[in-house]
Amino acid sequence: MTTDYSNLLSRRYGCGVAKGIASDLGSFVVATMEVPWEICRDRLGAEPVAVQMVDSMEQDVVESQVHALPECDTVVGIGGGRAIDFAKYMAWKRGRRLVSIPSVLSVDAFVTPKAGVRKNHRVEYVGHASPDPLVIDYDLLRSAPNELNVAGAGDLLSIHTAARDWEIAHAAGRSEYEFSAKDVADARKLLAGVRDQAIAIRDCRDEGLQAIVDGYVRVNQLCLPVDHYRIEEGSEHFLFYELEERLQRPFIHGQIVALGIYVMSHLQENKPEWIVQLMDDIGLDYRPQSMGIERTDLMASLLALREYVERAGCWYSVINERPITEGWVAEICDRLYA
Repeated sequence: MTTDYSNLLSRRYGCGVAKGIASDLGSFVVATMEVPWEICRDRLGAEPVAVQMVDSMEQDVVESQVHALPECDTVVGIGGGRAIDFAKYMAWKRGRRLVSIPSVLSVDAFVTPKAGVRKNHRVEYVGHASPDPLVIDYDLLRSAPNELNVAGAGDLLSIHTAARDWEIAHAAGRSEYEFSAKDVADARKLLAGVRDQAIAIRDCRDEGLQAIVDGYVRVNQLCLPVDHYRIEEGSEHFLFYELEERLQRPFIHGQIVALGIYVMSHLQENKPEWIVQLMDDIGLDYRPQSMGIERTDLMASLLALREYVERAGCWYSVINERPITEGWVAEICDRLYA
């Protein structure tokens, strides 16, 4: 018998599959946000014992809110990454069943086992919770703006830069984990699968939405057995972490990761034209202007990035390997802000 490393105890995929989901959940608490709750509340088939609107994943805030919520049999996360992370955290802390109903695919929180909490605006991953079931309702997902679902490809396209960072670390004798050329090759095949579904992803057709979900599941199958996400998280994420700490505000995850992919593929000299064209083809927005990032802030972030990754203890990457000079930063920003 083989182990299923997808982190999914059960799953329901299709149009309208969220309808009536609450009929066998017992008493349940919903972690959500205003817009997805308005869309979903009449579809569930039963009333929750409490609804927690999630507006922060700062750990002290989450702990306080979890403590104040009533007893329940099941925790249901409905919404984006914050709502799902809160539900995972509560299910883990309370030892309760978890049901994940993403209303948008902008981040892979609904398939990863750990909850992303913030401590002083820095991300830490804690706990372990598996959805039973994971509910992928295409109709619900399409109620969100297309660009938010397309953003879900960010944590798949990050394989392009993250896998290269792992190769760089391995070549320098600085890899924190045993290097696996097979895992890198398998991850790049996954990336090719995203490319093959580029138009369906852009248009948020059933097969495009499913391609993002399947990609996330496959990443878990590669990463959970080795207990790290080296093939999917690298320098592109580290830029995101520095910007979040610097600006002290959240971003649409897939879009800020896409900005990191743009910048770091150039620093790596790693087929930047190819990956940027793919992001354009699927409609993944990587422009700092659309995220409200001023040119001066991005320049300051890039110039401080090596100090940041060394201070934060980030994995070895191209940021440690190559100098990030004022001239190079100005050239990248000229392209991005053109």
